[in-house]
Amino acid sequence: MSRERRKALLAAYREIKPRPGVFAVRCTATGQVWAQSTPNLDTRQNGIWFTLRQGGHPNRALQAEWTAHGEAAFVFEALEAVDAADLSAWELTSRLQARERHWREVLGATAVTG
Repeated sequence: MSRERRKALLAAYREIKPRPGVFAVRCTATGQVWAQSTPNLDTRQNGIWFTLRQGGHPNRALQAEWTAHGEAAFVFEALEAVDAADLSAWELTSRLQARERHWREVLGATAVTG
């Protein structure tokens, strides 16, 4: 890859805005659901799947389900994106926490992290 191409790709990557919101991880084999908010819905699944594949996820119940049923039994679902425009960092955090509580209640879900 040429140096110019690499620079162009890096510049394009830096222009991508994070998409905050709430997501769920579902085990299709058992119906168990975990939900959590994140500052970037587009990158969160990779981090979770990585720690689960390595066997070191901090949520022991989630890790046990993953180990028992395998990756094919899990889905990542973006539940709601939160518009961060015109929100301070505190307001965004507060909104994400409120939406996370709402979705956990609606789904009967527990937190993704331990």
